[in-house]
Amino acid sequence: MSDHETKMMGELLPPQRLMLTPGPSCMDPRVYRAMAAPMVGHMDPWFTEMMDDVQELLRKVFQTQNRITFPISASGSGGIEAAVMNPLEAGDECIVCVNGAFSERMAIIAERIPAKVIRVEAPYGRTVDPADVLRAGKGRKIKFVGLAHGETSSGVVQRIEDYRKVADELGALLVVDTVATLAGIPLDVARQGIDICFSGAQKAISAPPGMAPITVNARVEEIMHARKEPVRSWYFDLTPAMSYWGKERLYHHTPPITLIYGMREALRIVLEEGLEARWERHTQNQQALIAGLEAMGLELFVKNPADRLVTVTAVNIPAGIEDGKVRKQLLDEFNIEIAGGLGPIKGKIWRIGLMGYSCQKPNILIFLAALGKTLLDQGFRLPSGAGVGAAIENYRHAAQPAVVGARE
Repeated sequence: MSDHETKMMGELLPPQRLMLTPGPSCMDPRVYRAMAAPMVGHMDPWFTEMMDDVQELLRKVFQTQNRITFPISASGSGGIEAAVMNPLEAGDECIVCVNGAFSERMAIIAERIPAKVIRVEAPYGRTVDPADVLRAGKGRKIKFVGLAHGETSSGVVQRIEDYRKVADELGALLVVDTVATLAGIPLDVARQGIDICFSGAQKAISAPPGMAPITVNARVEEIMHARKEPVRSWYFDLTPAMSYWGKERLYHHTPPITLIYGMREALRIVLEEGLEARWERHTQNQQALIAGLEAMGLELFVKNPADRLVTVTAVNIPAGIEDGKVRKQLLDEFNIEIAGGLGPIKGKIWRIGLMGYSCQKPNILIFLAALGKTLLDQGFRLPSGAGVGAAIENYRHAAQPAVVGARE
């Protein structure tokens, strides 16, 4: 690039999008303000003291007192890598419940250790049967049972308690991917007996991408200390990483300082709202979205309502409608981004994310109006305004949350 071309390059001005994808989600203006705070060094005493805030906030959101609780400097996929690499050694056996692209990623990482991975599979849109997991592990020395709490590639949620029972019978750890669920649907790491739980910053927490919160209990710490060989990944080895996030505050790597500022503020916002109130908001908004979609004549991909992930709603693309054209018009005309399908369901579904700051009543009504207009333009026959009307009715009849501090 010539000097002239460099001088002509303008200021960076991204478009203002309404992100209704499976991630990232929109961020509260308070998070942007926190990220604009002055940069300090990662060994600055002010910063190393502030790290305690982030860890304590994460413990409250995960609902645990685990010592090893901190944000890994990586995306949610880095969380998968750390969760798999630290307990497993070459030759160990593990079970991974595979029902989508991200649970499969857990199996792929384990296979590269190389561990002996038993995949217990279910089709996209379905949960993995815990009885199948138990049968697959009987008579074997299983190190862990791994699963995605919310599988974002297909919009499926799985009951953690069912797999905890199976893991107990097998004498195994339970490793849970909560990238799409933490701070969006009920999760209690301590009560539900999750040994390793990891997530992503950019989903229901509504912090910037690039951090993977993780929490590991004392049982896992013992297994890590008893390893015969070092963890195959230097960067994702939790023991030296905790020399930085632990009391010692010894240098390990340079973390994303401004992203951690943003995460601290996003976690404060989560706890200001309250976990239960936040879970209820996500549920109410998804119910209104579903009412609107069905009134428009669209079908949900996950047939069993109990298996539907609250934070990501998967919708079948109607016959004769082109996936790319609809998503392009939503982006070009309305500045709204939704996602398509992955892998075997690419081009067959849309994935609509309602996470954190994006999950607001006005956004659902705007999206349904935009989708209705777009589908009409693309030749799909539906009553004008049907989606918005059904969502409004759903909101009108939804149970109203109690007023805080209301008098008797």
